[in-house]
Amino acid sequence: MKFGIFSHCTIDEIQIEDKLYETPGGPACYCSLAAKNLGFDVELYTKYGPDYSFADSLRKKKINLQNPESAKNTTRFRLEIINEDRILWIKNMCERIEYTKTNCDGILISPVFDEISLDTLHRIKSDADLVGLDPQGYLRRSDDEGRVSFHRTDIELDGIDVLKSDPNEVFQLTGVQGFDGAKLLNKKVKHLLYTNKREVSLFYNSKRYSITLPNMDIYDTVGVGDIFTSTYCCTMLKEKDALWALSFAGGAAQAALESKMVGLDKIPPKGATESNASYYYNIMKFEEV
Repeated sequence: MKFGIFSHCTIDEIQIEDKLYETPGGPACYCSLAAKNLGFDVELYTKYGPDYSFADSLRKKKINLQNPESAKNTTRFRLEIINEDRILWIKNMCERIEYTKTNCDGILISPVFDEISLDTLHRIKSDADLVGLDPQGYLRRSDDEGRVSFHRTDIELDGIDVLKSDPNEVFQLTGVQGFDGAKLLNKKVKHLLYTNKREVSLFYNSKRYSITLPNMDIYDTVGVGDIFTSTYCCTMLKEKDALWALSFAGGAAQAALESKMVGLDKIPPKGATESNASYYYNIMKFEEV
């Protein structure tokens, strides 16, 4: 099966305690490589500049890059990670990703900083059987120093099948806090993924299904949400089972965190994801909503 991803490749400067790591990142990389590990053919619709050195590695992993080169330098972020929290600065933005029609079975749209216009989003939404959206890039704004914050934003969700969110994103999309806001979003999308640190939920068919990731020392959390979302969408495409997809997504997130690796090295192999998924499938909780 073929999975398409629309998102910027990034260069991430990650500060953890007294160590600074510079690594390729962005949903473009995390989602693509997670989907590839699950056996999908991956089409990546992205942009990066002459300063980007990871393109050959993506090609060697048989990620099909679609017109990615830009004369502008690659989107660059600085992240400071403090336990499970992080502070984010944007240091550079590459050019926007224009609409390209795909023939993929599923698509995940995951902008990092508004590199996909709302008009392009509208056009992409009709191009696949399953369309996922991580809205974070539409909600972000930056101040004069590049520090990123989130702001209330309306997004037309018609045509979106899977929406990934956290409590802050739910509030920015609805103006309503917590599960009440999540339930409002679930009226607009069939699959609502709601992640709140260790607590992971799926709002689906008038129920909230939930799993809890194990309590562990957290090192690098960058990209874990991307791995989670990509794994959910790919498993839904292949298995047509939302509960199994949630189990797989949680299993991938756990394996990534347990690796204690930084950057793309934390993307888990399929075997580690499957082992965790079987456990989650058997202990999953649910309630009517």
